[in-house]
Amino acid sequence: MEWLFYLGTGAFVGVLAGLLGVGGGVVIVPLLVFTFTAQHLPEAYILHLALGTSLASIIFTSISSLRAHHCRGAVNWPVVKGISPGILVGTFLGSWVAAQLSSGFLKGFFVVFLYYVAIQLLLDIRPKPHRQMPGAAGMFGVGNVIGGVSSLVGIGGGSLSVPFLIWCNLPMHHAVGTSAAIGFPIAVAGAAGYLVNGLSADGLPAGTVGFIYLPALVGIALASICTAPLGARLAHSLPVPRLKKVFAIFVLIMGTRLLVSMF
Repeated sequence: MEWLFYLGTGAFVGVLAGLLGVGGGVVIVPLLVFTFTAQHLPEAYILHLALGTSLASIIFTSISSLRAHHCRGAVNWPVVKGISPGILVGTFLGSWVAAQLSSGFLKGFFVVFLYYVAIQLLLDIRPKPHRQMPGAAGMFGVGNVIGGVSSLVGIGGGSLSVPFLIWCNLPMHHAVGTSAAIGFPIAVAGAAGYLVNGLSADGLPAGTVGFIYLPALVGIALASICTAPLGARLAHSLPVPRLKKVFAIFVLIMGTRLLVSMF
């Protein structure tokens, strides 16, 4: 049953990554928290394992998604190249910070982020294009922020990078496609950080490498690789704004459930 759940989660988030430009971690992390809790994994590490496993799985989702967007000419590679150094540094440092924080604090931070994502999607809040891309120093700073926050919530960064790219005058489809490519360095640096920082943790269950739970990673990655290209194709044909509102309600429900579980 757990394997079926991991495969279903991967299939769902693969479509989301390509369709909405929303990091799959928004779905993966809370679902893994519920699953790991039901499996009676060590409570002190449940959030750390969910975050690390989510970022590791996004490595595979982002590769599949960015290839599909690249084939449609929707990835701005100079932007990806310019922001990646800051992304790598910020994400790795963020994962180190997360390893020092309690599971309870991380859960609270994640709930706040879920509400932010839900409100952003529900109200269709997006910045108006105001400026061009910043210079090298500005891109490094922005990459640090996007990477750091993404590592604390286990996402591919789409909820942060898409608004930034739109603000910098990228068309919506290009912002989504470029965000999918940016998700790859976020996922690599974040997964590496959670792996390294989890190696010294005591009492982790069997099947883990650092803060990455391998059974969940394999199931989610296998399914997401297959469905991410489908999401990218659907993004050009389905009523995405309407679907975002439905997804926003789903995110609100998950955030509320996580919030209730804290008390």
